[in-house]
Amino acid sequence: MLFAGAFAQPKHTPNNPAAKAFAGKIMPQVKQVAFKRDTFNIAHFGAKGNGQALNTVSINNAITACNKNGGGVVTIPTGIWLTGPVVLKSNVNLHINRDAVLLFTKDFDQYPLVEGNWEGLPSARNQSPISGKNLENIAITGSGIVDGNGDAWRMVKKDKLTESQWKNLIASGGLLSEDKKTWYPSEKTLKGSQTKQPGVLLNGKTVKDYEDIKDFLRPNMVALTSCKKVLLEGVTFQNSPAWNLHPLLCEDVTVRNVQVKNPWYAQNGDGIDLESCKNALIENSTFDVGDDGICIKSGRDEEGRKRGVPTENVIIRNCIVYHAHGGFVIGSEMSGGVKNMFVSNCTFVGTDIGLRFKTTRGRGGVVEKIYIANINMKDIVGEALLFDMYYEAKDPVPLAGEKREAPKAEIFPVTAGTPVFKDFHISNVICTGAAKAIFVRGLPEMNISDIYLDNMVIKANKGMECTEAIGVHLNNVQLITNNTSPVISINNSSAITFDGLKYPDGIDLLFSINGDKTKNIRVNNTSLTSAKNKAEFANGASEQSLTIN
Repeated sequence: MLFAGAFAQPKHTPNNPAAKAFAGKIMPQVKQVAFKRDTFNIAHFGAKGNGQALNTVSINNAITACNKNGGGVVTIPTGIWLTGPVVLKSNVNLHINRDAVLLFTKDFDQYPLVEGNWEGLPSARNQSPISGKNLENIAITGSGIVDGNGDAWRMVKKDKLTESQWKNLIASGGLLSEDKKTWYPSEKTLKGSQTKQPGVLLNGKTVKDYEDIKDFLRPNMVALTSCKKVLLEGVTFQNSPAWNLHPLLCEDVTVRNVQVKNPWYAQNGDGIDLESCKNALIENSTFDVGDDGICIKSGRDEEGRKRGVPTENVIIRNCIVYHAHGGFVIGSEMSGGVKNMFVSNCTFVGTDIGLRFKTTRGRGGVVEKIYIANINMKDIVGEALLFDMYYEAKDPVPLAGEKREAPKAEIFPVTAGTPVFKDFHISNVICTGAAKAIFVRGLPEMNISDIYLDNMVIKANKGMECTEAIGVHLNNVQLITNNTSPVISINNSSAITFDGLKYPDGIDLLFSINGDKTKNIRVNNTSLTSAKNKAEFANGASEQSLTIN
């Protein structure tokens, strides 16, 4: 007998707030899993839930028996079940009871180096705590906890801990960097941090070449590769060594009602990275992590372009993201492209950036047809909305005392490595606090283009900065800023329109318009009497570039 996991996908109806925003768009359909009711309790295979016995063999034997039986449910019952790597098999639902913890061992010897993937490149990695490859009809369900024991693996920056936490970390063992600002759990981890392209399996390199830095090659906690019909539901996934959830080259992925947690200092501690996947649904889930929250990827640089598999046809709705580098993120590894994203009814609280779209020269790839509606944000540390083609692989918000200079504007030839950002539609956004409301920065040789921002109220210290963009349209947008001039800065951009723009009374300067490439800036249905100065022009920009109707 079969039962459906996750049931049928809810459809957008006229009562759904996202229906209007996405009207006329064909919504992705995600196929669902189904399993036999046969149940295999890991305790019947010799597993002991006392937190001390290592249950790797017992758990994997239960999964194998379930698979050979034609599938069913492998149950993790009450207890703390210490284990090494668990390998999923087709037609198996790994079900973790509410009062159960699947705890992965700190013993690195239990995790052999294997051929894997890291940030879009083929790489040697320690075997993931939970993995599956070329499978179909698989699930991890229940309401228990999967804990990756990530603190045993990760390096930690001093600036991200309190003084007491830092002293306790040093007292636990490990080593410090030469400048005493980063803690490493082992010599192999420290050595790996000093190695160029650590773990990358290119130019004849093999897994064996990286044994001397093994500890540095932290695994993603749940790594599912080339799988079809995947369900993650109800479980708390926490404390991952690197990324938490990583579906790669998968189809028909459903993530529902999960909790994803990492310490805020967890370097590379992403929530979910959906990479080169087709047809996915992420809903009703909560993320509180150390890096990006909900992230879309498709491979990195030339290797990602060779793979050539975009992430496409994805619905993300009714999710909450607390601490994270970004709430909803695309990039920076998006070399295979990203398209047909539908994000709605999400809330970001305390994230470094709200909506974060990042890339850099060398990536290539096209990001397009991105539809986002009904987003609430509170206490955003950096930008509420960020489009940036100069990503530098640094934390989005500088640490105390850290100085960063803006990149030098240079024109490079357009090649296969030139990334493209275009066709973004974002509506109904409320933000009650951010450092900057909107930041758009394209490349001189490849401007960001066709961004539509509708119906927004954003309270931020600073307003909008737009550089090297074509076709940015703001309709009914209110920017509530401090009296920091200007409210809007436009640099070497064209076809920028503002319709129904609102801003604080008495502002010193509304527009700063710069650059000889800047032209065709139009302002409609906007009162300009509240600004002491409407516009200033510099660096080759002329007054003819601005039209006020």
